[in-house]
Amino acid sequence: MENLTTIFIAITGAAVLLQAGLLAAMYLTMRKTSARLESLAGEVKSKVIPTIDSAQTLLTEIRPKLQVITDNISETTSTIRGQVQRVDATVNDVVDRARLQVIRADDLLTRTIDKVEETSEIVQRTVVSPFRQASGLVRGITAGIEFLVAGRGRRNGPTSDPRRPVPQDEMFI
Repeated sequence: MENLTTIFIAITGAAVLLQAGLLAAMYLTMRKTSARLESLAGEVKSKVIPTIDSAQTLLTEIRPKLQVITDNISETTSTIRGQVQRVDATVNDVVDRARLQVIRADDLLTRTIDKVEETSEIVQRTVVSPFRQASGLVRGITAGIEFLVAGRGRRNGPTSDPRRPVPQDEMFI
């Protein structure tokens, strides 16, 4: 049994030494990694912090200008909105007036056409119809006289003009 205890103590010692070696290796690796991280952090601080500071300074300087620009845009938008509303009201007024004028012109044209038609009917009734009637009466009388004159000329014989048209032919001219 003594042999066994020695073997266990030797195995335990080897395991402890192996663990110590692993811990030492881990310590050295962590130390190298820590050194790299510290140098990287130093580079970040040396490069990024001035950039952040300059960006912060720039934002501080620009903030009032951005506020002025925002205020100007807001005021311009309000002004434009007012102008558009005025233009819209003006355009609507012009359209309404134009519509009214078109309606008036249409009424005037309709009344004028009605008066022209009425006048045409009056002229037809008072001038043209009596004139046609008188013209028809004159033609009838002329045709009767020519018929009577032509009838006497036939009785007289060859003295009548052969080129003279027949009264019926004159009615178609």
